[in-house]
Order: sequence, then C-alpha cells, then structure tokens
Amino acid sequence: MVSCFLKSILLGYNSALKDAERIQSIFAAKEKTISKQGVSVVTTARLHMGFFDLNGGLGRKFGSLGVSLDKPSTSLYAYLADRITANGPGAERALKTAMGISRTLELPHGFHIEMREAIPEHAGLGSGTQMSLAVGAAISTLFGLDLGVREIAVLTSRGARSGIGLGTFATGGVIVDGGRAADTDVPPVIARAEFPPAWRILLMFDRSSSGVHGAHEIAAFRQLPEFPADSAAELCRYVLMQALPALAEHDLPAFGKAIRQLQWRTGDHFAPAQGGRYASPLVSSILQQLESQGVDCLGQSSWGPTGFAIFADETDARQVLEALESQFCSNQDVQFLLCKGYNSGAEVSSCSID
Repeated sequence: MVSCFLKSILLGYNSALKDAERIQSIFAAKEKTISKQGVSVVTTARLHMGFFDLNGGLGRKFGSLGVSLDKPSTSLYAYLADRITANGPGAERALKTAMGISRTLELPHGFHIEMREAIPEHAGLGSGTQMSLAVGAAISTLFGLDLGVREIAVLTSRGARSGIGLGTFATGGVIVDGGRAADTDVPPVIARAEFPPAWRILLMFDRSSSGVHGAHEIAAFRQLPEFPADSAAELCRYVLMQALPALAEHDLPAFGKAIRQLQWRTGDHFAPAQGGRYASPLVSSILQQLESQGVDCLGQSSWGPTGFAIFADETDARQVLEALESQFCSNQDVQFLLCKGYNSGAEVSSCSID
C-alpha cells in the first residue's frame, strides 16, 4: 500500500516536472519569437549631380541637386539582442554607426543588425549617408525614439556639405538643398520634384577605381581655389530657371543642358583633386562617347567614379546599354546598371525575423 502511495507521488512529480518543462519551452519559444520582432529598413542610392554655389559669397555655400534611384539598395533587419552586433554586407560600417548612436543616446539594450544589401562604397552613390540613416531609423523604431531624418543626420555626422542624401531618404524624387550657412547643422531641402517615370538612368561603374573620400575629400575642399562668383550665379539660374521647370514639363534636353553646366563647371573646379573633369578615365571616355552620340543628360555622381546618362524612355536606354555591353564585354572593370528615378522615401516597417 505504501509502495503504491509512493509510486503515485513519483508519477505526479514526474508529470509536474514534464508540465514545467513544457511550460518553460513554451515561454522560451515565445521569448525567442518576441526577440525576433524587429524593424526592416530599405533605402536606395542617389545621384549627386553637382553643386551650384561653391563660392559662398551670399553667406551660404554649396547647394546641390540630386535624384533618388530605385537601385542599388541598402537593406537591413534589426532586432533587440543581448549585445550590439551586425553581420552581412557592409556590417562593419553598420556596426560602427550603431555603436556610436548607442553611446550617444545611452541605449538600455543591445540589438542585432542583419545587413541584406549595401550600396557600393566610395562610388559616388551616397552609401555612407544611406547606411547611417538606415541604421539610425532602425534604432529609432526599435526603441520608440521617434527620431527624424535631421536628428539622425546630426547624430551620425552626415550632411556635412550636401542635403541630397537626407532628402532622398525622406521623400525620394529630385532634391535641391540650400547649402550651409554659418550655423547650419544639416543643409535644408528647399525644393523637391518628381522624377519623370518614363525616364531611365544608366549607371556606369569602374570597379578598378574609387571616388575621393574621407581625409582626401576634406583636404580637397580646403585646397581648391575660390570658385568664381559669376559662375555660381549662372549655375543657380540654371537650376532655378531651367532644371526644375524642365522636370515639371518632362523636357529632357532642357534638363540635360542644365545638368551639363553643373557637371562641366564643378567638374573642372574639382579636376586638380580628382585628376580631371571626371574621376575615372574609363568612365570619362564612355561619357564623351555618349555625348558625341547626342545623349542630352550625363555626368558623374558626386566624386565618382560612377557615371550616369539619362534617357527619355526604356527603349532608348536599352539600345545604348546593349551597345555598351557589347563594346566592353571583355573589360571586367566596367559594369552597367539600368535603373529608374525613385519618387518615394526609405521604407521603414515592423517585421518578424526568421
């Protein structure tokens, strides 16, 4: 009788133990699911088509025009974790940005950033700004901080000279920023226009070269001679009275004329720092070839080496792309990418991480 009693106790104990283990496993699974509730951020590259006031005689310097592209992209997932970690393409840069934000804001918890895609670095496509804003937006959403683009830019020291990347992250489209005054934290966006949906943008990459960046870029701006005030005045007129109206009327030849003026004058001004009007001799030769063929709108994005050409429709763009791919099929350094303008800002959304 005693043995039966003990047996029943043992059976009950084992059953309770199994129930406890089952409950713990349920909570563990639930905790794992909760910890993988995170944030997805997708943002795209931008073209920086040129500065229009490098003189600064009116108290504001730089001022620039650029456009958001639908590709290439920077894409990441972020979720709370024990430590701050990152993996995937561009993870080192993402981690450095994340650690800096965490230290400044004294965040109470770690998190993991899983990079899925990253815009090529030092190609003139705004990879650093888009990475910083994407990481900042993810952290802001994870911790409920409600940080705006300007606040993230200040936190991550972006927008030193140009507000184009900030504007494209926020709204996409064609962005004009107003440059910097003495007390400006980030250059303000002063105009935005829709990029015509039928137009196509052909990018030209030189994988053997990289654009001026970092300390070299800072030194270049310090060493360049003063930009002529009359040239700055003309470029401002080209932007206000030609580029922006041409976009509104989908007039590519007129838009291209304004962009070529920005490219020629600023490119020649930067030539001592980048080795010529364009940074890459290879891209320069392609641009000269396209110009001789009557392409209306072309140039180099930022410090390059990436070049671009804009076409009125996909048919024209693909004809040129196929001809260039055939011409350069044996050159492994040259790469082409056909893309569109992107008239929306970055996508930031809650998600579940598998």
